[in-house]
Amino acid sequence: MILYTMMPHEQVFPPSNEGAVNQVMITYNGIPVMAEWTENHDYRVIRVMSTDPNHYMDPACMPGAKISLS
Repeated sequence: MILYTMMPHEQVFPPSNEGAVNQVMITYNGIPVMAEWTENHDYRVIRVMSTDPNHYMDPACMPGAKISLS
């Protein structure tokens, strides 16, 4: 079977839930992102999940960027 998708391998075939406990899908400024909860009580962007190319150019949502929802 050949699967043509833009989704990463980890999301199509998820591993055990041990590693992805802190990862959540959130929407930040209308941009869906996969983020990880950190010890500093904020989120770190792991991946932009949007199909809009302009969302990838937003420096606030680049992978590794810190997001505070409070």
